[in-house]
Amino acid sequence: MPPRHDVADLVSRARAGEARSVARLISLVEAESPALREVSAALAGHTGRAQVIGLTGAPGVGKSTTTSALVTAMRRQGRTVGVLAVDPSSPFTGGALLGDRIRMEEHATDRGVYVRSMASRGHLGGLSWAAPHAIRVLDAAGCDVVLVETVGVGQSEVEIAGLADTAVVLLAPGMGDGIQAAKAGILEIGDVFCVNKADRDGATTTRRELRTMLSMTQRTDDAWTPPIVLTVATTGEGIDDLVTALDEHHAQQRASGRLEHRRRARLRREVEQIALAEVSRRFELGRHDRLDALAEDVLTGRTDPFTAADELLAATPDGQGGTLGRAFTDRDADSGTTEPC
Repeated sequence: MPPRHDVADLVSRARAGEARSVARLISLVEAESPALREVSAALAGHTGRAQVIGLTGAPGVGKSTTTSALVTAMRRQGRTVGVLAVDPSSPFTGGALLGDRIRMEEHATDRGVYVRSMASRGHLGGLSWAAPHAIRVLDAAGCDVVLVETVGVGQSEVEIAGLADTAVVLLAPGMGDGIQAAKAGILEIGDVFCVNKADRDGATTTRRELRTMLSMTQRTDDAWTPPIVLTVATTGEGIDDLVTALDEHHAQQRASGRLEHRRRARLRREVEQIALAEVSRRFELGRHDRLDALAEDVLTGRTDPFTAADELLAATPDGQGGTLGRAFTDRDADSGTTEPC
């Protein structure tokens, strides 16, 4: 782990495209290093240029192969590409299993491509806690496009919609994906749908079923009708059409102002998550001396859960010489209310 005074140098080198510095910055992010705040501050003002594309879908639909094919197509156009492949975590080390990176070996020597496998660390949304910060690193490093491939975990796939500018939902014929799409709610979050393995029987049927379900789905963006693209990622068939659909969605979002709205909402959630994580850290619920006693008081009827929570807040430092209980009371007083949090 580099000392604090090396962070500025790392960011400078990463912005110049040095892969080793990009790797070290993402490692700091994944490790939740004490230098993470400094990294974030150093990256501020150098992000917001990259087109962020999220790919999700049930296991077996060909997400990794499609991602690799997209990289090939985009490199032919001269675009630099960063790939965050979120893999399941190893039960032994907690690290990524690296399956996606193996499938993208063909890009290993291309200096215009950066591939990073990240462990989901048990995160239920198919992503990693560090993913938004890693995207920011790749953005600042000059990537024109950042592809984020999720684990693909059924009903939790919808989280990618909050992270990407464009969400791609992959399906494959003969896997029951039509039913899964309706159940998981991914019809609402998909900006582009891709029926991969279209050389198999049933591809056109899957596309027809999807189109029917999409016509009955209420979406927040009525100005955009999600296209359904047929691909065979192993041969590259249909991949250029998929790239065109992605670019058309990005251009429409930018022209309508929805891209800025989407990114603002994303950052709002990120700031909120960081703040809540800090509050949770200060609680230190698992080690809080008062928690067991308060739980016992609620169990025996000596107090109620809300009063117990107020007492817990009153005993938790806010990091500024006061307590969280006092901070919440002051906030309510400023808003004209006196009720406890």
